[in-house]
Amino acid sequence: MSPESKIQVGADSKMPEGSSESTRPVRASDDPEYAANLKRATLASSIGSALEYYDFALYGLASALIFGQLFFPAMGASAALMASFGTYAVGFLARPVGGLFFGALGDRLGRKAVLMITIAIMGGASTLIGVLPTGAQVGIWAPILLVALRLLQGFGAGAEQAGATTLMAEYSPTERRGFFSALPFVGIMVGTLMASGVFAILGQIDRELLLAWVWRVPFLASVFLIAVAVFIRLRMQESPTFVKLEKQDQISESPFRELIGSSMPSVLRGIGLRMAENGGSYIFQTLGISYVTTVVGVSKSIGPLAIACGAAIGMLVIPFSGALSDRFGRMRVYRFGAALQLVLAVPSWWLLSLGNPPYLVVATLAVSYGIGVNVMLGAQCAALPELFGNRHRYIGVAVARETSAILAGGIAPFVGALLLSLLNNSWVPLAIYVLILSVITFATTFVTPETRGRDLALAWDAMADPVHGPDAVATESKDRVDA
Repeated sequence: MSPESKIQVGADSKMPEGSSESTRPVRASDDPEYAANLKRATLASSIGSALEYYDFALYGLASALIFGQLFFPAMGASAALMASFGTYAVGFLARPVGGLFFGALGDRLGRKAVLMITIAIMGGASTLIGVLPTGAQVGIWAPILLVALRLLQGFGAGAEQAGATTLMAEYSPTERRGFFSALPFVGIMVGTLMASGVFAILGQIDRELLLAWVWRVPFLASVFLIAVAVFIRLRMQESPTFVKLEKQDQISESPFRELIGSSMPSVLRGIGLRMAENGGSYIFQTLGISYVTTVVGVSKSIGPLAIACGAAIGMLVIPFSGALSDRFGRMRVYRFGAALQLVLAVPSWWLLSLGNPPYLVVATLAVSYGIGVNVMLGAQCAALPELFGNRHRYIGVAVARETSAILAGGIAPFVGALLLSLLNNSWVPLAIYVLILSVITFATTFVTPETRGRDLALAWDAMADPVHGPDAVATESKDRVDA
C-alpha cells in the first residue's frame, strides 16, 4: 500500500461495528511516514503564515505610525495618514489577481510548487521595502516605488494562505481536520506577534533615529524568514489529494472555468463568512491602533502591545476553536464567534475612546482581536476547503479569501480613516462598521452547509451534497465503508 493510499484510508475510514482488530483499516495516525509528512506540512504552512502576517502586520503598523511622514511628507497629518492607508489598501487589490493566477496553478501543478513561488515573491517584496528611498530623498518616486512593492507583496500573498489552508485540510485526519487545519494559522499569530513586538520596541526609540534608518530593519529581517520557509518547504511532500488526482488523470485543465460554472454559491458563502473575521482583524490591528494613537492620544507603544497580547491569546484560541468545530460543527462555532464580535463591537470602541487607563486599551484590543476574531478563524481553517470539490479547491479558497480581503480587510482602515476625518473623530461609525460586518457573517452561517467530516476526495462542492447537517457527510462516509 502506497503512502498516499494509507493516508486516504486512515483519514476517511472508520472501523465498522463488530470488526475484529485484525480486519481494522489502517489509520493515518498509525502510519509513521504519514505522521512525519503531516508534521512537515504543518511546519511549512505555519512558517509561510508567519511570514505573510509578519509582512502585512508590519506594513499595517508602519502605515498607522510612520509611513505617512516618510513617504508623504508634503501632506498634512490627516491627509498623509489617509494616503498611507491607501497604499495599504493597494496591496489587497493585488491579492485576488494573485489568488486567481496562483490558485489556478495550484490546482494544475500542485500545492507545493505554488507555495514555494508565493513565499519567495511575498518575502522578497517585503525585504525590498526596507531599502526604499523616502519622499524627502526622491520625491514622488518614493510612494510610487512603495505602491509597486506593495502590489507585488499582495500578488504573492494572494495564494499563500489559500495554499496553506488547502494543503493542511487535505493532509489532516478527517476526524480531527478542524484542529490540524487550524495549527498553521497559529503562524498568523506568531507573525502578528513578531511585528507588534518589533513596533513596541521601536516605539521606545528616539523618533528622529527611527525615521532616519531604524524603521528599515524589521523589513530587511524578512530575508531570514524566507530562507527558513524555503528550506522547510523543499522537504515537504505534495498533498495526498492532489497526488491521487494526478494518478487518476483527473487534473482540471481550467479550474477557473469550473469554479465560475459550478461554484459561485460556495464562493459567495466563503466571502460572507470572511467579512467579520477578516474585516475585524484588520480594523482592530490597523485602524484601532491609529485611532488610539492619533485621536485618543495614548502612547505609540500601547497599540502594538495590545495587538501583541491579542496575538498571544489567538495562539491558544485558534486551535481550540478548530478542535471545537470537530466536535460541534464548523458553522456552530463560526456563528458563536460572529455573535461574540457583534456583542463586543459597541462597548469595545467606546472603551477605546476613553483612552485611560492604558491597560484598558490593551485589554480591549487584545480581547476584541484575540478572541472575537480568532474564534471565527479557527473554524474557518477547515470550513473553506471543505466547501469546494477537489479539482478546483485551491482556486475556490483563494477567490473567496482574497475577494473578501478587499471588501472587508483592505479597505477597512482607509474607510475608517475617512469616517474619522468626516465625522469629527467619532468612534460611533467605527462601531457600526464592525456591527455590519458581523451581521453579514452571522447571517451567512445560516445558509452555509455544515461540512464537518466531508470527504475531500469528492469532486463536487458541499452545496451539492444531498443532505446537510453536522453529521450528514460523516454518516455518508461511514455508510460507504460499511457497505
